[in-house]
Amino acid sequence: MKTLENQTAIISGALGDIGRAIARELASRGAAVALGDVRPQNDAQPFLDELKADGFEARYSQVDVSDADAVTCWVEEVENTFGVPNLIIPNAAIVTLENIRSVTPEQWRRELNINLDGAFHLAQSGALRLLEKQKSGRIVFIGSWAAHAPHVHLPAYSVAKAGLRMLMKCLALDLAPEDILVNEVAPGYVDAGLSGKIFNENPKLRAEAEAKVPVRRLISSQEVALEVAHLCEPQTRHTTGSVVLMDGGLSLL
Repeated sequence: MKTLENQTAIISGALGDIGRAIARELASRGAAVALGDVRPQNDAQPFLDELKADGFEARYSQVDVSDADAVTCWVEEVENTFGVPNLIIPNAAIVTLENIRSVTPEQWRRELNINLDGAFHLAQSGALRLLEKQKSGRIVFIGSWAAHAPHVHLPAYSVAKAGLRMLMKCLALDLAPEDILVNEVAPGYVDAGLSGKIFNENPKLRAEAEAKVPVRRLISSQEVALEVAHLCEPQTRHTTGSVVLMDGGLSLL
């Protein structure tokens, strides 16, 4: 059932495992998907061809979300192609595996520039277009359980995600009267992306992570995509300013 037909999704960090899963899930529900990432067009082309071969509307732009002007141009390009993007998914993120004693100022600044500032640039730019066109919409941030649980080996990431959570709440309160609902999906240990690569290279770490999670399993990128899609569905009308915590019970420990 094409529940998102005639809607346009814009997804940053779209060439990562979670970004791809979100793009495919929203496209399967009828949305046109605008993908953005820092990687060149050639890196995106196979996935773009795959989506189009399956009959989905998709486009790709190389964009650095830490550049506010570039993000504004990207949103305008998507509007000119598919219409005003009304499903806004700030997903782009990096992780610096350094503790507070070893992280450099440059690493700290770069991570906040992408993980927090980049999310703000896409959310703000998309929201302003929706407000100008008097359209409703959904903004779904990809956060983390690290927003509330200290991680000494990745403080910059934790701080950025904590800031993103408050950004989500501020936007949700501000935009609710215009029927622009804003939420966060906060995964725990995901078996994809950087963590997935580490787990694949070190089965012992994978086993330790699985044993630590109360439900005794890791999260797939598809599970994250399903939570995002649910928050984008038209019938989800009263959920805003909320955190969908999907950490398998880690936060209960």
